[in-house]
Amino acid sequence: MINFYLKYVKTVVREYKGLVKYWVTFNEMNHIDPQSEASDFFVYMLAGLTYDELPGDKRESLATIGYNMTLAGVKATKLIREIDKNNIVGCVFGIHPIYPRDCNPVNVMNAFKEMDRDYYQIDAMCNGKFPTYKMKEYEDFGIHLEINHEDAQAFAEGKIDFIGLNYYQTGVSKTGEGNENDEKLFGGVQNPYLKQSKWGWAIDPVGMRYLLNYTYRKYGLPIMITENGLGAVDEFIDGRINDDYRIDYLKQHLREMKKAILEDHIECIGYLMWGPIDLVSATNGEMKKRYGFIYVNKYDDGSGDLSRIPKDSFYWYQNIIQIQGEEL
Repeated sequence: MINFYLKYVKTVVREYKGLVKYWVTFNEMNHIDPQSEASDFFVYMLAGLTYDELPGDKRESLATIGYNMTLAGVKATKLIREIDKNNIVGCVFGIHPIYPRDCNPVNVMNAFKEMDRDYYQIDAMCNGKFPTYKMKEYEDFGIHLEINHEDAQAFAEGKIDFIGLNYYQTGVSKTGEGNENDEKLFGGVQNPYLKQSKWGWAIDPVGMRYLLNYTYRKYGLPIMITENGLGAVDEFIDGRINDDYRIDYLKQHLREMKKAILEDHIECIGYLMWGPIDLVSATNGEMKKRYGFIYVNKYDDGSGDLSRIPKDSFYWYQNIIQIQGEEL
């Protein structure tokens, strides 16, 4: 599969040589991990198999997929730069910071381990070596990967140039000591200090600043926020979609990103909002969970003519771009 992927990469990158400068190899492959609760959900989206279709031992299959995707990513990174030395290559990871439920050292340690679990592929792609701690972890689980002796060279030669981060929410570790009854999507518990979206996702602008600081200080590579946004039920009333709640969400997050750049000296090179145009939600399979600046006239029952109408957030964001964020 790696060779098929590299053939695809070569075809696309040659086609757009000189037209595209920034490339990413994969999106959110960090959700493929034997210990990740999101693995059941993401395995089909990322690997083309349902969880039940995974061959043999499920943990070993997930570990193999995660390793092979990481290996494919570093091989693609080298290939993309060979096609055009001006290409800048990264990989995108879906990370949400995990807070401990309190200052109990046990809970702090569990929160750290739960959050850092999502970083093993970033470690591999930034440090030029698949992390030893992860291989030891696999051994503890009785997982044995088929590793080619040439893999080490591929990791050494395929380090990425920047890191893409998809950020929507923070979580609270559900492991350790405390009440386990208030779980939310993808595990964890609700944070009593934060508001939640209608779908239970914690709204935490400071969490973006924390994530930027944590990741940049760990690797020292430029970071691009490649996804961030608010899923909400938008209503079309009197020819207008007033989504002030989305404007407030984006304003607060962009303010924290600005602080990270100006006050914390983080090299954040870009911001992309998910998504400019309403589309079916990947996590819910619904149109009613809308993210866009532009309203699409389509509904869960199949009705709608697909016409597009700019929301209030469209004009707000257009102005933010024009003034380069001076009013944030």
